[in-house]
Amino acid sequence: MKFSIYQMDIVPGDPKSNRENVKTWIDSDVAKNNPDTIILPEMWTTAYTLEDLQELSDVNGEPTLSFLKEQATKHDINIIGGSIANKNDGQIFNTTYVIDRKGQLVYEYNKAHLVPMLQEHHYLTGGGKPPEIFELDGLKFGAIICYDLRFPELIRPLAIEGAQVLVVVAEWPLARRDHWRNLLISRAIENQMFVLSANRVGSYDGVEFSGTSMGIDPWGNILFEGSKNHEQTISTSLEISKVDQVRKDVPIFSSRVPHIYKNNQ
Repeated sequence: MKFSIYQMDIVPGDPKSNRENVKTWIDSDVAKNNPDTIILPEMWTTAYTLEDLQELSDVNGEPTLSFLKEQATKHDINIIGGSIANKNDGQIFNTTYVIDRKGQLVYEYNKAHLVPMLQEHHYLTGGGKPPEIFELDGLKFGAIICYDLRFPELIRPLAIEGAQVLVVVAEWPLARRDHWRNLLISRAIENQMFVLSANRVGSYDGVEFSGTSMGIDPWGNILFEGSKNHEQTISTSLEISKVDQVRKDVPIFSSRVPHIYKNNQ
C-alpha cells in the first residue's frame, strides 16, 4: 500500500481555509504520487484554538466528514482524516475519521488522553472507548491521537489482535521532539508493527510544533523523517510482509505470560 502524509501548517480558527488547503493538496498529491491512502494531522481544521471551539467545532462530524467522503470517492483513495474538533451531544471531542475508497466511514475514534499541560480537559471531553482495529484494502490498522502515544497500554491490545500498522496523528511541540521520535520508535519495536505519523508544523499561541512526521518499520528502522519546520508531503510504500517476518524472528506474542501481569494486560 502506498501512503501520502500531509505534514501541514494549519490556519488557526479557519476550518474553511484549511479544508480548501487540504483539497488543493489532495488534488496535487494524487496526480503526482497516486497514493492508496492519505493521512492528515491532528486538529487540522481549527488548530488548537481551544477557547473558540464552541463556535468552530464540527457538529456530528459535519461539514468535514462529507468533505472527506467526497475527496475519497473523487480520487479513489482511503483517508485517515487526522482529527477534528467535533461537537456531539453538547460535548466536544477530538475525533479521528477513517474513510474508505467508496466514501464509507469505516472507523472513528475519540482521543482518550487529554493533555493537562494545555488544560485540554477544560475544553474537550476524552473518549470513553479504546482504539480498535480497522481495515483498509485488507490491511489491519490502529489509530491514536498525539498524547495517546505516551500510553503503551492503549496500543498493546491492537498488536495482540493483529494490527500491522499504527497511525499516529498529532500536534506535537518542538520542545518535546526527542520524546516524539523515541516514543514512535519504541511503539514500533515493542509491538512489531509499522508506525506512520503525521505531525503539523508552524506555531500557534507561542507553541512551535515539531513536524518530524515519521515512518518506522517493525524492526525499529526509520523509513523516513520529515522536516522540523516546513510543510511537506511524504510518500512511502510499506512491505507489509515484514510484520509477519519480525514477529516470527522474535516471537514476543507467544512468549507473553499475561497471567503474571497486573490486570492481565
